[in-house]
Amino acid sequence: MLYVIQSNVIPLCQNLEIMYALVDCNSFFCSVEKVFHSGLQGKPVCVLSSNDGCIVSLTPEAKRVGLHRGNPIFKVMDIVNRYGVRVFSSNMELYAAMSRRIVNILRQSVKHVENYSIDESFCFLDGYEKHYNLEEFMREIARKIDTWTGIPVSVGVAPSKTLAKIGSKFAKQYLGYRNVCVIDTEEKRRKALSLFDLADVWGIGRRTFERLTYLGVHTPLEFADKSESWVRRNFHKPGIQTWMELNGIPCIDTSEVVRNQSLCTSRSFGEMVSDLPSLKASVATFASSCSNKLRTQHAGAKSVMVFISSNRFREDLPQYSNAGTVTFPIATSDTLEITYAALRILQDIYHPGIKYKKSGVIVSDIEGLSCVQGDLFDPVPNRPERAKMMQSIDILNQRYGIKTVKLAVEGEEEQVWKVKRAYQSPNYLTDINEILTIQI
Repeated sequence: MLYVIQSNVIPLCQNLEIMYALVDCNSFFCSVEKVFHSGLQGKPVCVLSSNDGCIVSLTPEAKRVGLHRGNPIFKVMDIVNRYGVRVFSSNMELYAAMSRRIVNILRQSVKHVENYSIDESFCFLDGYEKHYNLEEFMREIARKIDTWTGIPVSVGVAPSKTLAKIGSKFAKQYLGYRNVCVIDTEEKRRKALSLFDLADVWGIGRRTFERLTYLGVHTPLEFADKSESWVRRNFHKPGIQTWMELNGIPCIDTSEVVRNQSLCTSRSFGEMVSDLPSLKASVATFASSCSNKLRTQHAGAKSVMVFISSNRFREDLPQYSNAGTVTFPIATSDTLEITYAALRILQDIYHPGIKYKKSGVIVSDIEGLSCVQGDLFDPVPNRPERAKMMQSIDILNQRYGIKTVKLAVEGEEEQVWKVKRAYQSPNYLTDINEILTIQI
């Protein structure tokens, strides 16, 4: 349903029947690490990006000693050593496993939950106001998540998803909200928008922010108070949707599974490589990852691209980069088909004598597999049987751990091209051989 509001009409914030709750995990990566490492409560903690490069997550205690998101770790080692900051390599498998536990807790209490990202979920609370006080209802869920998983969360409740995200930021910033901030009246909406940073509003990117600033808009409230004709004259659909959401009118449609137009898996290598077998192992690994992501979305891709590049920061070495693309007659998520095509591309673009720093695989032209147009000259004659085989492999990997079953070309676990993770925690929740042990 699309609502249109004029500049002289009071926003419908308090009249909407549906309310959304955004559950946002606080410093999620760091919070997961703190669950499994005793003695870190109240201590500065940070988690690094791939190859242990930059800080991607940090606790408020780490911010207070002078660390910031995006800091290259080698440049701030003096601060790390001086204040005893605990540093961890990113472990996405562990974080994803904890995220699934949190989403399961939410779904036990709320009928409709959208898992928006690894640390954020939207809860649809339409009708719950008839039986519960929404603030206390969500506060009890926050307490349950903290008790059952050890992960603190902040919750924003509002008549639109954008306002709910703003509420969650306030709940995280101010302890007086006790984890839950509700924006359910016109007075609360206007006060929240007047205090919130315009650049932090969901849906306002760098270019939109620059455009708004140029037009003399400096707060979310000033933007929300603009007339509809002014907004439509100066912005396209995303900007109009953000303006409507700020006025309490829900119009952004997020779904349980967001199907992208393309998927990319790439990594900078832990060490540069020049031999073709190592590059094949990396490309095969990335192609397999893309195939798995497609199957989780019940989708397939009609094209795959592979790219390789040398280290552009090493001016003393020969520089080279290249890419190639293959198109499939039928959208596919078959690991064998996608990997075989990716390796053919790599064979064509590989140049010997170059020290490569990065490779990647991109699958695009993605479409759902519920109804796929067949091809008379399909090169895969046993496609239904292959699909069942992929399903069986996924089940085995879910039960016994990622990469339990994989292609031989992906190589052994320890290879020079794989990312550096000097500070990585064990996979406590997904690998029986790394399960947490305690001494009694």
